[in-house]
Amino acid sequence: MHEESELVTGEAVVLDLRVAKLASRAVAMALDVLLQFAALLGLGMVLAFALPATDEGLFVALLLVCTVLVMVGYPVVFETLSRGRSLGKMAVGLRVVRVDGGPIRFRHALVRGLAGFVVDFWALGLFGAVAVIVSLCSSNGRRVGDFLAGTLVVRERVPASAGYAAISMPPGLEGWAAQLDLTRLPDDLALASRQFLARFTELRPEASHALGWGLAQQVGNALGTPVPPGVPPWAFLAAVLAERRNRDHARAFHGHAAPSPGFAAPSPGFAEPPTPPSGTAVPAENPFTPPS
Repeated sequence: MHEESELVTGEAVVLDLRVAKLASRAVAMALDVLLQFAALLGLGMVLAFALPATDEGLFVALLLVCTVLVMVGYPVVFETLSRGRSLGKMAVGLRVVRVDGGPIRFRHALVRGLAGFVVDFWALGLFGAVAVIVSLCSSNGRRVGDFLAGTLVVRERVPASAGYAAISMPPGLEGWAAQLDLTRLPDDLALASRQFLARFTELRPEASHALGWGLAQQVGNALGTPVPPGVPPWAFLAAVLAERRNRDHARAFHGHAAPSPGFAAPSPGFAEPPTPPSGTAVPAENPFTPPS
């Protein structure tokens, strides 16, 4: 079962995330455990052939070390390198994120991996009973490792009916956006930007400005281009996401991508912010200039 979760960021901004509940997480976990056991089986066979048959103590000791390394190292390595996804989560369409909706780092993955091995599943977890009980008692389906790491698991694949309203290309930014190299934009950062655009007109002006400017800076750094002068953060983010969507559609229906990457300045005279995405109005008191 899945449900919408309202999470509050450090800027007191509410974000909607589709939280993954017990059923989908159990499927992802089952796939990961199968892969881990397969890896352990392979390592056990290697040790059995490599070590003398008389040295059973060394075999058991090395097998225990390999077990800990696989059970802890597998989720830590994959969730760090893929920014929140193990192979099982990739197959089911889930991702681990911070409770503020941002991407996890190595320390988050390490805490989740250690807690998962010691508390949630294996050493003290009664083969997952602790994780199941804690997850059922949590409104967001979080296990002990999630509480300790400050994370939760969300769905990346959502039905079309559950998606956000279409984001329009702000007038005057079409040519500029067509030259961007959008392959460098991480999926989790695009998701955070889309969530912000869906809600930014409902936020307090100072919170909207702070979060929008922070996201615009992160997106600009990822793309290697700054926010153009005179372009408000929401318009910058809307142009990037609209162009990304247009290119995805072009590849799906025509089999080719959009123009080659580069940088072009937006059309002259883009001083006044255009109509916000989805036809909503921007509060008059909302400042759009970068904070000093």
